[in-house]
Amino acid sequence: MSHIFPRHTKSHPPTAARGDGVYLFDSEGKNYLDASGGAAVSCLGHSDQDVIEAIKTQAETLAFAHTGFFTSEPAERLANRLISNAPEGIDRVYLVSGGSEAVESALKLARQFMLETDQPKRNKFIARRQSYHGNTLGALATGGNMWRREPFAPVMVEGHHISPCYEYRNRAEGESLEDYGLRVANELETKLLELGPESVIAFIAEPVVGATAGAVPAAPGYFKRIREICDQYGILLILDEVMCGMGRTGSLFACEQDGIAPDIVCIAKGLGAGYQPIGAMLCSGRIYEAIEQGSGFFQHGHTYLGHPIAAAAADVVVEKLTEGGLVKRSAEMGEKLDQALHAEFGQHPHVGDIRGRGMFRGLELVKERANKTPFDPAMGIAGKLKKVAQANGLICYPGSGTIDGKQGDHILLAPPFIISDAQIDELVGKLSLSLKDVVG
Repeated sequence: MSHIFPRHTKSHPPTAARGDGVYLFDSEGKNYLDASGGAAVSCLGHSDQDVIEAIKTQAETLAFAHTGFFTSEPAERLANRLISNAPEGIDRVYLVSGGSEAVESALKLARQFMLETDQPKRNKFIARRQSYHGNTLGALATGGNMWRREPFAPVMVEGHHISPCYEYRNRAEGESLEDYGLRVANELETKLLELGPESVIAFIAEPVVGATAGAVPAAPGYFKRIREICDQYGILLILDEVMCGMGRTGSLFACEQDGIAPDIVCIAKGLGAGYQPIGAMLCSGRIYEAIEQGSGFFQHGHTYLGHPIAAAAADVVVEKLTEGGLVKRSAEMGEKLDQALHAEFGQHPHVGDIRGRGMFRGLELVKERANKTPFDPAMGIAGKLKKVAQANGLICYPGSGTIDGKQGDHILLAPPFIISDAQIDELVGKLSLSLKDVVG
């Protein structure tokens, strides 16, 4: 009898026993191609000896030192490496233990920045519908995933939301991609004027939307217009790259491809590649200086900030992503994955859209392709596909409520960057078989 509190009490998953490259093996010896990297985490695969060795070496030297008393060499080294590769203006790194912590830290820092700069009336955040920014109450309140928010709404702060940049569903007939992007970006200005610009702290968004909508990239020019609006009204731009960052979309920071720099950016998942729990909130020099020249104290913190073993592991991960060329490989293999997906599913009657960037791809599943009609939510198509795919030796990340929190199904693919051509073929073959088993 297990005493683990599982994610779902009526589900009895197999026991993961070991990992090797792009594969996981259960205790019965069955292997699974990890086509989603867990939840877009395992960018290096499951048996990278350099990262494992760094963990062992650091554990033998210094396992833990509380940041209330000490900094540590691996934390300093990782911060330097991140800043040397960060978007323009980003100057400081706040190391945490995961994505929700990173976003929570960003929200608190953004609010404190407004206090330190004598703007205490700014107390609102704007995000997008069909976004997801984490499961802590602050991050959940800011996000626009209505299904996840609903049970906890009575105990959350109020969030404000505008439309997602989701051209497959929302671009008007005859409207260019660029015009669509500008139209939905301008909703931010409309919302600011509705709320009163002087009351808003920041706008938060995922450059490529992950779990909630399935690898939805922004339209060209969208984020440049968002950046202009933020600057015009004095609000901060927070980018959530927890899932889409650290090379996942083919550049170390996803926002590089949109030609902008945020005020705050949150990373996790691929930062540690699954070898240690770690995340980070990075902020601009301007924000840091406001704290430094003001109270001097960021009124926030967790026990495992800057954990030396996690930092040592992540430093090797980031080195492999950058100097080791794995970000470049993500872009190259991502194109091959995209081509293979279009070749197999481009005309599939139940695949409405294939989208994403780099090694971050989504397939939106539909009942009827011509009219983009979704399946009845009661059918639970995405969940069934996950179950059948796993039985077929493939791990993929399902999502329901893609359209509005209730309707729509998608699956997310985010395999390790080390995947080979043959393994891409295996992935697509197993996915095709699984989709046939579920929808015909």
